[in-house]
Amino acid sequence: MEPSIFTAKYLLKTNPYFFAVVREAQDLEGARGRLLQLADRLEARSGGGEIEQDAGIQTRIRDCVAVLRSMLKPDSEAAAGFSVAEALWDIARHQPRPELTPAFYAEFFYLCKGLEGQGPRRALDSIHLTPVKASGRPAARIRSRQLDDLWSEVDRYMESYPLGLAEQAVARRQARRERIIKELGADLDAWHDWRWQIRHIVRELETLEKLVKLSDSEREAVALARKHKLPFGITPYYLSLMDDELGGRDASIRAQVLPPMNYVQGVLAVKDPSCLDFMGEEDTSPFDLITRRYPAICILKPYNTCPQICVYCQRNWEIDEVMAPGAFAGMEKIKEAIDWIHDHPAIHEVLITGGDPLAMGNETLAEIIERVAAIPTVERIRLGTRTLVTMPMRFTEGLAGLIARHHRPGRREVAVMTHVQHPYEITPEMVEAVNRLRQLGIPVYNQLVYTFFISRRFEAACLRRQLRLSGIDPYYTFNTKGKDETIGYRVPIARLIQEQEEEARLLPGLGRTDEAVFNVPRQGKSYLRAREYRNLLAIKPNGARVYEFLSWEKKVSQHTSSYINEDVPILDYLKRLKNIGESISDYESIWYYY
Repeated sequence: MEPSIFTAKYLLKTNPYFFAVVREAQDLEGARGRLLQLADRLEARSGGGEIEQDAGIQTRIRDCVAVLRSMLKPDSEAAAGFSVAEALWDIARHQPRPELTPAFYAEFFYLCKGLEGQGPRRALDSIHLTPVKASGRPAARIRSRQLDDLWSEVDRYMESYPLGLAEQAVARRQARRERIIKELGADLDAWHDWRWQIRHIVRELETLEKLVKLSDSEREAVALARKHKLPFGITPYYLSLMDDELGGRDASIRAQVLPPMNYVQGVLAVKDPSCLDFMGEEDTSPFDLITRRYPAICILKPYNTCPQICVYCQRNWEIDEVMAPGAFAGMEKIKEAIDWIHDHPAIHEVLITGGDPLAMGNETLAEIIERVAAIPTVERIRLGTRTLVTMPMRFTEGLAGLIARHHRPGRREVAVMTHVQHPYEITPEMVEAVNRLRQLGIPVYNQLVYTFFISRRFEAACLRRQLRLSGIDPYYTFNTKGKDETIGYRVPIARLIQEQEEEARLLPGLGRTDEAVFNVPRQGKSYLRAREYRNLLAIKPNGARVYEFLSWEKKVSQHTSSYINEDVPILDYLKRLKNIGESISDYESIWYYY
């Protein structure tokens, strides 16, 4: 449906019974009570056999009833700072509420339809996998044809996305590489030297414009970022992955490193950099260089910068500059942090990250890993790095051997955690680097950040498929951090849940092994697959859903706090998809993922 149709008038016209129930109340509290009674009746009607419904419709009704009940609670209103009951009461009585947007009305249009067991059902399996009346081998053959048709449509989506391993992509990038090498006055041997890559990181707009074509908006944003010394840097290798044409295949790659103007302005508006610490790491750091949120694992951060800066980096608040001279914590402080880990035998796993620890030299990295491995209680060491993507030549035989040295099957595991964001980032050089690790028994896992630029139908599924073929196991899919300055990257939580339920689950088992999570500040990961860890409290006037996220600790402690998160309005997200050529109707079931 066109976004412009969602108004108070349209909502009243399409759901007369719902609003008649509200209008017949004498006051606001009466309206609240009548809506709760309506929810009870609709749920009883759905589960009581009064009408014949399939399981999907019954689930939709129950979900919508649960959401309505939650939003009508006074406690929910207090936590969200907005009364849904009052807004519905005013709409029913034709009272003007100018602050309510089409995105707000759209939410309640679909909620009302869902309460009646109506609304779109666009999941591909619900379209292709219809009931089969036959039995035995005939039924199996009919089902098999349905599965063929279903996967043919999945393939149609996936084939529309660019792959970095495609022959044409490899050829384009070789040509780009040759031009960059010539511009920087180097040769192919230098290109394959990771230290050369670091020495020639592109930091300034003047150099950047010589190596890649920029749009006007990209140029203006980078210029403003550099003027105010915001962290910025791109390796020559990663620049070779960008296309010569604007606005096409490389949108996700550009979005990783070229900050949009609203991001730059958002960061510059923040006076205290610690306000950008979304995860509240300062409150979960019991010792210098250590972060700890869970019983048996901690993070060790010896090196506080990277060869390349991701725009939406979780730790942008503490990174001064790409490859900043003072980024190395110093071996004395690192030894003290490792001694602290030694004194806490509950810790069995250490994630060495930063920044990017693989930007350090081999000798320093080897000493750190050796000291961590010497702790008797540590049974797993993980290395968090994006250099597989931004600088795969870092993974020399020497580095791979260094990492594998402390991998002891049955005693201690050493693993590499990376961050591949799009199938267009996967290159032959990356695959070769991964294979070098895998041949030595080192597993490689991927953590995907679910941004707008990987959120089209089956786009993330396409990435997982390519990751598995490249020797990388999907591990986590993170909901983009809810930071104001990264609004251009954020996607509604409902879209990530929809992706998991309607797209990821159609992949063969080993391709869908990751877990979708929301990172709760100061607490850690909340699994989006489990509804018990969140409540939908309200729909704000701008259409944003307000969630209360509960800590993972709720199962083991009575003394836990919750976190209130205001999400991206679904209608705003759908408008963005439409603007890049997507059909909104393909995504309409998004409204029913709460």
